[in-house]
Amino acid sequence: MTLLQIGTRVKELLSQWGFSDDFSAGMRDVTDFIIAFALIVLSYYVIKYLVLGLARRISRRSSTTWDDALYTKRVFHKALLFVPGLLLSSIAPYTLDEFPSALAWVMKATQIYMVFVTLATVNAFLNALYEIYQGFEVSKSKPIKGYLQVVKIIFVVVGVIIVISMFLGKSPVFLLGGLGAFSAVLLLVFKDPILGFVAGIQISANDMVRPGDWIVMGKSGADGVVTDISLTTVKVQNWDKTITTIPTYSLVSESFVNWRGMEESGGRRIKRSINIDMNSVKFCSPEMLEKFQKISLVKDYIQEMEKVLDDYNNIQGIDDSVLVNGRRQTNLGVFRAYFEAYLRNNPNIRQDMTFLVRQLQPAESGIPIEIYVFSKEQEWAVYENIQSDIFDHILASVPEFELQVFQNPSGADFRKLGPLSEA
Repeated sequence: MTLLQIGTRVKELLSQWGFSDDFSAGMRDVTDFIIAFALIVLSYYVIKYLVLGLARRISRRSSTTWDDALYTKRVFHKALLFVPGLLLSSIAPYTLDEFPSALAWVMKATQIYMVFVTLATVNAFLNALYEIYQGFEVSKSKPIKGYLQVVKIIFVVVGVIIVISMFLGKSPVFLLGGLGAFSAVLLLVFKDPILGFVAGIQISANDMVRPGDWIVMGKSGADGVVTDISLTTVKVQNWDKTITTIPTYSLVSESFVNWRGMEESGGRRIKRSINIDMNSVKFCSPEMLEKFQKISLVKDYIQEMEKVLDDYNNIQGIDDSVLVNGRRQTNLGVFRAYFEAYLRNNPNIRQDMTFLVRQLQPAESGIPIEIYVFSKEQEWAVYENIQSDIFDHILASVPEFELQVFQNPSGADFRKLGPLSEA
């Protein structure tokens, strides 16, 4: 006796035991439905085992990546869920013909099941599509995660409308027509996704932010690398390894700093100054110039400047007995020339980008001598080491030019004065 004959056998036994023909026929249909349902479940697992096994072998042997993405994101797993739904919708009318109300309920449940399976399959496919897209170089400049999330939202909304229409027995068009009354509520509920979608278009069109960019946004406390750009949020991993989440539309409505330009330029700016005590600045005496000429980096500079200044003073008939007459070199000027020559000979400094050694406005903290140059190295730790090495050398060189670095007196400075005498 085959499985399909079990229902008929049940009907015959019930008739022999004295049950009515209608009851016997109904129990036959129930038995047929249960057996058919069990066969559907068994068929699903057999097909799933065969199809997934084949897909797994193909993805492992294939050199392409798209099939790997489809498998790892479970697109095939979700799509196979259509099998039991299709089989059930085909068999139920033949097994439940004696129970029209139960048949209608099963068919409606199957249709709702198929809607949810469709949503799950589309979601898995979009996830796989995103992973495939990430393998292309264009993904670094044109992220699509936000757009895919919009598509997911649209599918979910349409799916929910279809399910509700099935429950109410109304056409989906009827429900869509009534959404106008709830437009204000919908705008409130989906405010962030709508703003994020519009912001995402602007960000992508204007190439404002990409995953991997270093951005600084003071208001939100973000200072690190962009790790993810989605429909509603942008995730930034700060340098202290914390995560800052910024609303996507904030990148359009508020200001932020993107360091991508620095990274693409091939250089990283060094802008730092040291303060020179103004009391240590003076004209260079012949003895000082003779001493400074022993410094190889400024020897040629001093000789050329002395020639230029002597020619000028001779032409103008300057009285050399007074130091302030005419033009003379100062120890600070020679120091600036040394500072520039030192940087020119530093292999870690870009010579083709902005290069300045300048004197800033003197103030109560001395005369700031600022360098404005670009390092060849952009990596943070290496960049900081280069910057530190430069100022280690320069700070140690300042006394060689009979200059002093300005700093506020400390407790050790006061102790050198000794105990104050009593009045």
